[in-house]
Amino acid sequence: MRLVFGLVLVVGVGLAGFAVYMAQGFIGDYQAQLEAERAARANAVPTVEVFVVNRGLRYGEQLTEEDIRPVNWPENAIPEGTFRAIDEIFPDGEKKFRTVLRAMEKDEALMTIKVTKPGADAGVASRLSAGMRAFAINVDVSSGVSGFLRPGDRVDVYWTGRGVDDLGNNQAVTKLILAGVTLIAVDQIADSDRAAPSIARTVTVEVTPRQVAALAQAQSSGRLSLSLVGAKDETVSTAVEVGQDELIGEVVGPKKEICTIKTRRGADIIETPIDCPE
Repeated sequence: MRLVFGLVLVVGVGLAGFAVYMAQGFIGDYQAQLEAERAARANAVPTVEVFVVNRGLRYGEQLTEEDIRPVNWPENAIPEGTFRAIDEIFPDGEKKFRTVLRAMEKDEALMTIKVTKPGADAGVASRLSAGMRAFAINVDVSSGVSGFLRPGDRVDVYWTGRGVDDLGNNQAVTKLILAGVTLIAVDQIADSDRAAPSIARTVTVEVTPRQVAALAQAQSSGRLSLSLVGAKDETVSTAVEVGQDELIGEVVGPKKEICTIKTRRGADIIETPIDCPE
């Protein structure tokens, strides 16, 4: 009897020890997982909810609520002009669509610069900033940078016509009249994603009302030419004016008097420059 009791006691102690061992292992694994989770949370990047598009969209397509969804976006890498609430995209009382102005790929963040205002079409008017006006300039192959202009490009505008120099002489002149003007349409196309070059007949620029008057006067009194500004060029062109006399290297103004003495040497006559008498 004592032998059985002792055997049971030994078995019980062994099982208890095994249970303690298993419990220690389980607790250790749990603590390790807990520490790992805490470390992951400490290294996690804070996020905010922004809206992205569900599919690829091209210029002129309508954007509706079915085309967007909210996602978590790293807070320190949010593109400027994103939407964080559905009411910002489709405000109450407005039409429930916008029109795409710039192509977007699937899962790309929706930004104000890439869509029109609610209910608006992708026309020229949707691209105009507050207080600005659209003005069309007639161009051809030479004046329109050989057809390599696209909406969104910036150009300098030059005027060529008849002008008066500092001495009052009438001559042909070319001068810079506007610098860094933004194109909002080429012919009847306002799609900035268009890549194929074409020979345009007109380009539409975004200018102030006063600049509209200046361009209208310049276009009616002479010829306008465009010079393309580099995409990364942040410089602003200063006053430029070149007249016909300067172009061909003529000296404008009274010529300096030159006095000479003629000396005959045999059959030759030699002229020697001297100081002119006062």
